[in-house]
Amino acid sequence: MTRPAPQVVALLGSFAPSLINFRGPLIEAMVGRGHRVHALAPDIDGPTAAQLRSIGAEPRSVELARTSLNPLRTLASQRSLSRLFRELRPDLVIAYTIKPVVLGAAAARAAGVERFVPMVTGLGYAFTGGFEPKRILSRVAASLMYRRAFARSTVALFQNPDDLADFRRLRLLPAALPTALINGSGVDTRRFAEVPVPEGPPSFLMIGRLLGDKGVREYGSAAARLKREHPEVRVSLAGWIDPSPDAIGQAELDSLVASGIDYLGRLDDVRPAIAAHSVYVLPSYREGTPRSVLEAMATGRAIVTSDAPGCRQTVIEGENGLLAPPRDSDALYRAMLRFVEEPDLAFRLGPRSRRIAEQRFDVDAVNSEILRLAGL
Repeated sequence: MTRPAPQVVALLGSFAPSLINFRGPLIEAMVGRGHRVHALAPDIDGPTAAQLRSIGAEPRSVELARTSLNPLRTLASQRSLSRLFRELRPDLVIAYTIKPVVLGAAAARAAGVERFVPMVTGLGYAFTGGFEPKRILSRVAASLMYRRAFARSTVALFQNPDDLADFRRLRLLPAALPTALINGSGVDTRRFAEVPVPEGPPSFLMIGRLLGDKGVREYGSAAARLKREHPEVRVSLAGWIDPSPDAIGQAELDSLVASGIDYLGRLDDVRPAIAAHSVYVLPSYREGTPRSVLEAMATGRAIVTSDAPGCRQTVIEGENGLLAPPRDSDALYRAMLRFVEEPDLAFRLGPRSRRIAEQRFDVDAVNSEILRLAGL
């Protein structure tokens, strides 16, 4: 099959490290096909810029208020992006996460960019349940902005069928807009090599931003109960307090540590932590496709996660992990307890996780599909 001629691509994200951690292989794949790639995000620091240049991208910091609903700041961000797109003259803009999608679409239209591809990597704070006034306001604003963004899109990419179905149910997608499902962001099965499950009592790990919607409170509750009954079991948490309105505070984190959780802080490289634990846990309320779960699967770890959109797509119940209802700390505790009561369970389920990661979530296969759908 003949590949398209080299093009200029602007890849827009909301968090600079994600350009490397989540999109680095995609950038390399685009560069490898001869495309010129501008990697855009707020606050790109020197080391991140150097990493992006090392894989062939051209980094540019952009103005993008990730958590602000201030309409003046939002409009200023959109205008700044429009000016940048006029300067860069991309053939295509690819954006992921809500602010880059909704602002990037408007800015691309204003700058005369012909093709815009949004990647919906999860529904985030606005759509993850709850009826707090700020969440409701966020949901209304996000729905309006998403509807406008999709009206200006070439094709919309989703990471799980639940998100796609919900966007259709909410009538956010134009009837004529092509859509496609992709297997998350993929995982580099070479970088995340299979590592033997450690011997001894089971040990549990959760990694992520310390948000209520990630299930960190349920994890803390289940962990505290498990530690009281089985002090020999290690339960660890890695991550950081996020500026999101859904974030837990320092006092709540201190309470989790006091209950027996081993807090590892924010990790630049999660591989040693995953390798040191036998079971990976993510009790999130909703995801696109959780990258940390894919990394643990590639390492050969059994998974405990929520029977919720995005999460459930990573587990075949009883084959590579266990599912628990979201927001249910008792069910989560029972799922974790099974690994204590059945010491061989992690050793049986972990290798199957690796096989699923290789067969369904390999990053090269995922990126090839993204490039095909984007016309690259």
